[in-house]
Amino acid sequence: MNPRNLPIVILAAGASSRMRGRDKLLEEVNGLPLLRQQALKACAVTGGPVLIALPAPPHPRYDALIGLEVLPFAVPDADEGMNASLRRAFAALPREAPCALVLLGDLPDVTADDLAKVADAVELDSGQLIWRGATQEGAAGHPIVFHRTLFPAFAQLSGDSGGREVVAQAKGRMTLVPLEGQRARRDLDTPEDWDRWRREQDQT
Repeated sequence: MNPRNLPIVILAAGASSRMRGRDKLLEEVNGLPLLRQQALKACAVTGGPVLIALPAPPHPRYDALIGLEVLPFAVPDADEGMNASLRRAFAALPREAPCALVLLGDLPDVTADDLAKVADAVELDSGQLIWRGATQEGAAGHPIVFHRTLFPAFAQLSGDSGGREVVAQAKGRMTLVPLEGQRARRDLDTPEDWDRWRREQDQT
């Protein structure tokens, strides 16, 4: 498989509960909603399907994706936590997919080049089961590519562990791919996070 044809899953079904009424995935980044930016990055990197986990409709996040060649799917049990999205996403993958990349919707600093760098690190015959973006210092983050050997484990997930059980099943068979700075781990969950991030953008 050409790693540039791998399916990409964007997790965007959370409630933005810490944003005090705002939706972090609809916050504007370079003139567009963050969710649309994430989808555009994914589409730029892969020739495969881009699946996007969303809250049950109607929801304004669907409007942010109008006109894009992506596959939104509803997660009606999203209140359970991230694992509900992961269960449904991996169940929806093409049967022939040898691996899949997972990207969190709220990581604005991750670039299309970062996604490509992680995808290009994939070697399906290497014995590794996970390829994962990391900070420059080596702290594991996102995006994450999972080998199809791990796909069945997602069906067993519950709660809000973010798939840690699946990572544990890989038993260390993981390649970390350093990305610049902290962008593999920097999510923006609160209005204060966004204000701080925007001030930093203004200074660059």
